[in-house]
Amino acid sequence: MSLTVGSGRHRLRILTSASDVSEIAELAGGKGRNLHALTAAGFHVPSWSVIGLDVFAEFARGSGLDERLAALAALPAGGQGDGGRGLCETAAEIAAEIAALIGTAPLGERVTEAIALAYAQVGGGPVAVRSSGAQEDGTEHSFAGQFDSFLNVRGLDQVVAHVRRCWASGFSERSLHYRARHRLPPDTGGVAVVLQRMVPAERSGVLFTADPATGRDDRHVVSAVHGLGEGLVSGAVDADTVVLDAATGEVLSTVIGEKKERYDAGTGPGCTVSPVAPEDRGTLCLTTEDLTRLHRAGLRITAHHGTPQDIEWAIADGTLWILQSRPVTALGRPLGTAPGHREPEGEERLWDNSNIIESFGGVVSPLTYTFAADTYAKVYESYARALGVRGDRLREVQEWTPYLLGYFHGRVYYNLYHWYRMVRLAPLYPLNRRVLEKALGVSESISDECADALHPFTPQTGLRGWFSRLSRTVIFTRRFLTVRKSMEVFHRDFYRAYEVFDNVDYDALPGDETHRRFRRLQRELIEKWGPMQVLDATVLLSVGILALLTRRWLPDAPEWLTWAAAAPDGPVESAEPARALAGLAARIRADDEVRRLLERTDDADARRALCEAGHTDVLAAVDAYVAAYGYRSPDELKLEVPDLRENPAGLFTLLREALRDTARDTPGGRGKEADAYLDQRLRGPRRWVYERVRRKARAALTDRERLRFCRTRAFGAAKRMLRAMGRDLARAGAIDSWSDVFMLRLEEVHGAYEGRIAHTELRHLAALRRRQLAADAALHAPSRFTTRGAPYWSGNLERAGWSSGPAARSGVRELRGTPCCPGIAEGPAVVTDTPREIGGGILVAYRTDPGWVPALSSAAAVLVERGSPLTHVAVVARELGIPTVVQVRNATTEIRTGTLLRVDGAAGTVTVLADPPADDTAGGPAGHPDS
Repeated sequence: MSLTVGSGRHRLRILTSASDVSEIAELAGGKGRNLHALTAAGFHVPSWSVIGLDVFAEFARGSGLDERLAALAALPAGGQGDGGRGLCETAAEIAAEIAALIGTAPLGERVTEAIALAYAQVGGGPVAVRSSGAQEDGTEHSFAGQFDSFLNVRGLDQVVAHVRRCWASGFSERSLHYRARHRLPPDTGGVAVVLQRMVPAERSGVLFTADPATGRDDRHVVSAVHGLGEGLVSGAVDADTVVLDAATGEVLSTVIGEKKERYDAGTGPGCTVSPVAPEDRGTLCLTTEDLTRLHRAGLRITAHHGTPQDIEWAIADGTLWILQSRPVTALGRPLGTAPGHREPEGEERLWDNSNIIESFGGVVSPLTYTFAADTYAKVYESYARALGVRGDRLREVQEWTPYLLGYFHGRVYYNLYHWYRMVRLAPLYPLNRRVLEKALGVSESISDECADALHPFTPQTGLRGWFSRLSRTVIFTRRFLTVRKSMEVFHRDFYRAYEVFDNVDYDALPGDETHRRFRRLQRELIEKWGPMQVLDATVLLSVGILALLTRRWLPDAPEWLTWAAAAPDGPVESAEPARALAGLAARIRADDEVRRLLERTDDADARRALCEAGHTDVLAAVDAYVAAYGYRSPDELKLEVPDLRENPAGLFTLLREALRDTARDTPGGRGKEADAYLDQRLRGPRRWVYERVRRKARAALTDRERLRFCRTRAFGAAKRMLRAMGRDLARAGAIDSWSDVFMLRLEEVHGAYEGRIAHTELRHLAALRRRQLAADAALHAPSRFTTRGAPYWSGNLERAGWSSGPAARSGVRELRGTPCCPGIAEGPAVVTDTPREIGGGILVAYRTDPGWVPALSSAAAVLVERGSPLTHVAVVARELGIPTVVQVRNATTEIRTGTLLRVDGAAGTVTVLADPPADDTAGGPAGHPDS
């Protein structure tokens, strides 16, 4: 309820956060309404009260000013009827007369008491006195800058004087001009006044949740200064400006202002101005944590109001205070959209590349994307069948499984809502979806309301619905309990079939025979994969329960504990290439002649040099490695990228790096650290339960790595077949070069051999797509965005932030991510997009894939900008005992090769100890293709 002065019909109300919404809407003015909404939504808003519109009306009525004000305000501010006087002269005279009247008229006892009550409500002391016009901060007209606000006002007498000035600003010359320009009536509707406790701001500024210059709502624009925001608002201080990706909060660009001065509260009304220390002028005044908090607050406030916001904020004593928020009304037209453009309508889709980028990073070919999308569709439809989904419900599942992936400007994205639908096929959806988000490494959870609305098929009600859910739960439980046995059977059958597909010279076969075998591979190796997706569900469920038990029974446990406790049980098949490479390096290190030969020979000539020098035993070991692990190479799932079998030169690059370091002694990886922690803090029945769940999680993760290695081999076999078909199509003249096959879509390759597409079409399609991919490669690819309706139309992608150019560095000295493997390492950064040139440094990558595993043995620590604790590299790094941090936002933007770093894998922190020498900036990329 509001505070009141007097009683009955003419009582005056002082509005607070406890006031009714109806009173706020009627009497608080624009700023007051917004403050009430922000406070009710739980934001940190400094204490405030509002001297309502009824108080001004009482003042005008009691002093006899109401009639005079109405007459003056009704006079024309220029144009016809102004007696020949100019617009400026008329408005100035009206404003001056009204200000004089308001400044000298007696307040009256009740008005004085109301102002005193409002001042006491915020605790007295220094306050900001802000005008709050009846029509201010509307969705069409903001009146921004038209009314007055005053900072650091102290004492009741000064508050009263500044309340009068706020009232007068409602009739100021600029306000009258604003009304005339917007064809608004001259009557202001009155002015309420906000009293708000002053915050001793260390940093202040403005946050726009849409770019006011272009209208793009895929951008947040932050301006910041030291001290109070008065220097920024008045334009006296050249502020820092940071542009953030609206979806992810990533820093897209940074402009460092001079910030020569700062404004702070003085002993009297107004501000004191002091110089900013020289060392603080050339650096960003906001930390990474500040930007993260501002981005999150901007998202929440925009979602709350339903429209982009202009937010004034301040940071004091570690708290982000929201001072006020208003709609951004002067938005420009989004880039790439036509005049009169309307917001797109249709189904909302959420696209995210957080985890898929590990498998399909950067620009991928149309053939890779369509083969992957077809594989995912077949596997997850088969998974639904394995859980007993039949009939109409299966047909509904078949409506979305073909669209689990999306393809934008050559990049692959998860169609994320469909993945929540897939997870909901298994029981315990609320827990599993949280672990799914952690496993995928998504930067932001969807709301509970959105998650609850996502279903794999129309949910049934009543007894039939209950029986359907029970049936799926029983089937899943049986598969969950027997998943290890199922894995052994699948593993045995897979390798039995794989040996048949692998031991064939497909170039010696007719193209149509290779195509027939490719179809068979899809049936026998891929479509049978579906039931094994229960293994992924088992990982989600068991790791989720383990994390839940850790949080409940060990609330002070470090974040890495769950992941270390769930480390795979026994040797991980995915780590075998790293161990085999280390063993091969040790063998070569013991032979000085071979070591010197490899060190002075180019990678492309290394195999020939070994052969000419007669080192047949080493060649046999290299060939054995390629035969066993040749498909495990960087970008191994991208069909257009040759693997080690086709191009073994990459192996010699890794081998040369491995020669510099002795193999790690990592028996048990980091599992022993988890054991020690648990032994000290968890005993008795709870430990027994914890270990049972832990055993299930470790076994499931071990089997998952085995299954992913099978996937690598299946894709490798498909890669060989499709390359052979490309050579066949080139011989037939259907395409100019065999590599043009990667520019075709899978259905077009099938169509070429099944009579569903003319060969004459393929050459033109390949040339067109190759040109398009080359242009696409230069674009900035956002990590997460939403679309409505047809994704490529209606400005969807322009708003999402597809643009050219890399992100700018902000110069932060500490970055944070998700800790994966404890340990501390110091050393020079090696920022790279390929698993090469590590040499004992700290590997810094935008994304990794299983092909990076052999490079881990020569890395002191691993930092990955994208990914999650359950990606292959994270799992193997834990097995090898390498300090690892993932989801390190802006790692490849902020860190350059040669930067001296300190990595704390337990805390998830990365500290810059020293920048690289000025001439060392070319030692490695400062960004990534999708930065």
